[in-house]
Amino acid sequence: MPLTGPSHLQRSRAESFGSVAEDYDRYRPSYPAALIDDLVALQPGRVLDIGCGTGKAGRVLVARGLPVLGVEIDPKMAAVARTHGLEVEVAKFEDWDDRGRRFDLITAAQAWHWVDPKIGAPKAAGLLRPGGTVALFWNHFQDRDDPTRSAFDEVYRREAPELFEAGVRERVAHADRPYASNLEASGQFASIEVKDYAYEVTLTSDEWVGMVQTHSDHLALEPSRRAALAGGLRDLIDGMGGSVTVAAGTYTIYARP
Repeated sequence: MPLTGPSHLQRSRAESFGSVAEDYDRYRPSYPAALIDDLVALQPGRVLDIGCGTGKAGRVLVARGLPVLGVEIDPKMAAVARTHGLEVEVAKFEDWDDRGRRFDLITAAQAWHWVDPKIGAPKAAGLLRPGGTVALFWNHFQDRDDPTRSAFDEVYRREAPELFEAGVRERVAHADRPYASNLEASGQFASIEVKDYAYEVTLTSDEWVGMVQTHSDHLALEPSRRAALAGGLRDLIDGMGGSVTVAAGTYTIYARP
């Protein structure tokens, strides 16, 4: 059964990604150009990427000419990020020694939910130079009731009912993400702005299965059940013509002290 409760109390799940680091790098989606444009427009002189993983976000910023330092808890994920030219220090963010360094932009892509909010918010705020910004963002698929969603739900009901039930709970709570309210409650930020970048994504059956197989709740399944779920999803998408197009978004929080 997948673990429940706040993600930062389940840190072992965050540290499970190293076992699939190469697949994570290959299959996890990048981030929309509109978001990257907005981050670059801030003209940061120095960027810190918290929980940089394999560098999915950091390397895009590096490609746009920004100096980025990544902090990543998993050595295997960090090793992949370095192959993309990203400078990475291996540490848990809450324990990471900043050595007096300060930043104009702090990002956390698909990672902030692993950070203890009572420690992370004040630490991030303290690492900012005057006028700096914290940008936290997560990719997600838009919640909508349609035949495609129902067909995917049926595969999960059959092969991994606990993941289906967790997914329903997540969709119900989708509009009530606690991250912005946690930042506000910390008292560290004078300005908090929430923005959702909407777009569509088309994935083949191999791409979809490869992506979901890198999620921590899927990794927690027994290998035989994970394989059965993968087979069911692949058969479903192949039956739809070999690919599926879904509405997606990148939920983003901009916070400034």
